[in-house]
Amino acid sequence: MQFTDAQRTAIGTHDDDLLIVACAGSGKTEVISQRIAGLIGRPGVQPRHIVAFTFTEKAAGELKERVHARIRELHGEVHGLAEMYIGTMHGYALDLLHSHVPEAFKYNVLNDVQTRLIIDKYSTRSGLTTTNAVVNGTSKPLRRWVNSKLYQQVMSILREDDVDLDRLRPDVADGLDKYMRLLSERAYFDYTAILHNAAVLLNDDNEECDESVLSLQRHVKETVKYVVVDEYQDTNPIQEQMIRGLTRYGANLCVVGDDDQTIYQWRGSAVENILTIENRYEDVRRVTLNENFRSSPAIVDLARRIVEEIPLGERLSKAMTAAGHQTFERGDLLALEFPDTDAEAAWLVDRMERLRGVAFQDREGGDPRGLDWSDFAVLFRSVRADAGPLVEELRRRDIPYVIKGLTKLFETPEVQAAVACFRFVAGEADEQDVIDAWLDAGVGLAESDVRAGLPVLTTTMQWDASKPWDSTTLQGVFLDFLEAVGLREERVPQERGELVYYNLGRLSTAIGDFERIHLTSEPQQRFDAFAKWVEYQAPNYYEESDGDNGYAQPNAVVIATVHQAKGMQWPAVFLPALRKNTFPASGRGGLGVFHVVEENLVPGAARYRGTEADERRLFYVAVTRAQKFLALTFAPSKKRTGKKRSGFFNEATQVHTLLTREISPSPDGRLTPAPMRGIPEVVMSFSDLKYLFECPYSFKLRLLYGFDSPLQKELGFGKSLHDVMAEIHKRAIEGDIAASEEAADLVDRHLNLPFANKAAADQLRPAAEIAVRRYLERHGATLHQTRYSEQVVEIHPVPGVTVTGRVDLIKRLDTNETSVVDFKSSERAQAEDLTRDQLHLYVLGYQELTGENADVVEVLNLDKAGRDTREVVDPKVMTSLGKRVTEAADSLRTNRLPRLDNWCSSCAGCDFAGICRTRESD
Repeated sequence: MQFTDAQRTAIGTHDDDLLIVACAGSGKTEVISQRIAGLIGRPGVQPRHIVAFTFTEKAAGELKERVHARIRELHGEVHGLAEMYIGTMHGYALDLLHSHVPEAFKYNVLNDVQTRLIIDKYSTRSGLTTTNAVVNGTSKPLRRWVNSKLYQQVMSILREDDVDLDRLRPDVADGLDKYMRLLSERAYFDYTAILHNAAVLLNDDNEECDESVLSLQRHVKETVKYVVVDEYQDTNPIQEQMIRGLTRYGANLCVVGDDDQTIYQWRGSAVENILTIENRYEDVRRVTLNENFRSSPAIVDLARRIVEEIPLGERLSKAMTAAGHQTFERGDLLALEFPDTDAEAAWLVDRMERLRGVAFQDREGGDPRGLDWSDFAVLFRSVRADAGPLVEELRRRDIPYVIKGLTKLFETPEVQAAVACFRFVAGEADEQDVIDAWLDAGVGLAESDVRAGLPVLTTTMQWDASKPWDSTTLQGVFLDFLEAVGLREERVPQERGELVYYNLGRLSTAIGDFERIHLTSEPQQRFDAFAKWVEYQAPNYYEESDGDNGYAQPNAVVIATVHQAKGMQWPAVFLPALRKNTFPASGRGGLGVFHVVEENLVPGAARYRGTEADERRLFYVAVTRAQKFLALTFAPSKKRTGKKRSGFFNEATQVHTLLTREISPSPDGRLTPAPMRGIPEVVMSFSDLKYLFECPYSFKLRLLYGFDSPLQKELGFGKSLHDVMAEIHKRAIEGDIAASEEAADLVDRHLNLPFANKAAADQLRPAAEIAVRRYLERHGATLHQTRYSEQVVEIHPVPGVTVTGRVDLIKRLDTNETSVVDFKSSERAQAEDLTRDQLHLYVLGYQELTGENADVVEVLNLDKAGRDTREVVDPKVMTSLGKRVTEAADSLRTNRLPRLDNWCSSCAGCDFAGICRTRESD
């Protein structure tokens, strides 16, 4: 593999702190991977000494696979790679808290949607409605539903930024206190709390602090020797504090980023971090990767001209150059105007049809192929505001497309039909409304089918207060209705089955988000609230989400926001809706964060509003997603503020390589359209693999489509016992043996039943205490034999496939054998064959971790009437598992995830059997 001089310098710099300024398309992932692989070859450096942060889980999977491949190439088999952390900063921070701070073990994580939902549900206790916005000197209380997104952002800024908290208005300070207290009382972390708590503990200099804090700091001091931070330009102040905490004991720091690609300022990203790092850390070496290997010279030139308009004091000096194999031909770059958005959308699709089949070379020296639908990406500043005409045009021509995220999910006909069911239960729709909605959705149902599902809805409306309140759930009714009407993926006409199920699965995810916060409400209240939320609020809640799993690679046009496109590339990119006040976006009207928090309390406050330079960086990112073809378009919108061209559009027309009149691609040399089929890295957990082994179609419904299981009030009991076991064995490793008399305290610290009412909690708590006391009485004498607790392991059966997980316990037996142990309770019970497979996977992981073989696999059942099992490790099972994992990964990549041939015990216990096949009586 050949590298440029700058790349070689970056790869070989190991001792100095390092700033790698990586222009778009400069091969930074390969450079990072080579550098990490080189570090492993240094004397005394083990995988556990390296921590590498990426911005997304998807990027982490790609980097991890690349790093492991380069390590194998350089060093052969290396044990312990599972202890090298490659992932997001949030993931690492949570791992620190869940590994070293027992009080945090029970905390569950709220995603952004769930966080906003809990703010709205507990609008007073969260501080929302007791906090004021000050507009022109007049105080106005924030409103439930209307201002919860704003309040959520304020709560994040107060904990993530360097805000002078002592100078907050009393109502804002009180709101922050209420919000943090609410999260603590309900044992939740929001995303900000994860980082905030970890950063505070990492930088705590109090020598009298809690032992768990000292343990966490000892772990960092003894293990973290090298820290790598990708996308450093998008870090915020609290993340910088985490980096400081990890490097305070002398760890080497390497940050990688491009200030020109800072696009998350509105979330608090501080471009100042990368601009000033050489002043804040001593002896930082800077290496600039100027060469763009992705885009044609014309695209690189256009992008450079755009971004160089940012004043030099606000960006690092660099000059991106084209170094790849893509060539420029007149007509590749276009900037066109249209009379209206419908004409614009029609041309966009016309252009795609003309480009389809044009020869394109993915890599230098490779065979050309014909462009296909998935080679086209249409990037908007806002999909929700501007993608409508294009979506309608694609639908009209039956051209496949995917919209990243959930923004337009609630406008799809099948989801609107499902929402009609909930509106019916809430008394806001009648039977005919439900029938009409499902028939209009065109999913293959007849009126008689829909009528067969109506009893599910009418029964729900007749909820009996004497029943357990969790016996009627939103999720359960949704799945029961789909079963009653007989919906099947293959029944949907026009080969739309996958898309319909994908959309309904993502609605199921949204139902799960809502119900995780509202399950403890009475059913009628819950259904009424959900019907209103899903119709009026949900689209706004999911505006910035991205529901992609990364495995599916449909041959379809991609519609996305520029933010969602970060880190990706396409042969042809379209940038429509280039209007003044749209891109660049104008300042947001209405209430903003600085109506709640005084602007002078937030350093660099302008970034939260967005500046022209910020919009220019975003446009630069959009342009550099294109490899060869780029089209910029303008059409006036119906809004009064949408009549003028974007300044970026006008600037682009000044570049000589860009045409303002289309030249159609030559018909000569066209090829059969063939989408690029990369081999996606498959990274899954042992739990995911369990579902894949049990039933491939159930895995598809659950993990690819997003269907969620109904919640139960007992959920959390098994995890709580598991957390108790984790503390017991982590303490044992340190020589601190827990006594049976501590059972009550251990349960107090770890029991978390988020969906249980008081009666259920009162019943489950004594059961947990009895189980813990019984375990300590039976096994207390052997706790000192613990070798690992909650140990991360990985297996890599073939390149591109990684299975990750945590082993509950690994211990040395009196017989000098090594035993791999899994804890089970009634809640966590599963088929014995699956348990055997899972334990042998853990054995494979233990081999990769240590290079040693385990001898015995055990299941220790924590229930009174439970049965322990114990077996000698079976080499035949080990051999077959490696092949099965490889086959499962190939099935996932190629979307071959069939139903089981016949109804079986797995079907009988599956929450999704009713949307898979006709249910058989037991």
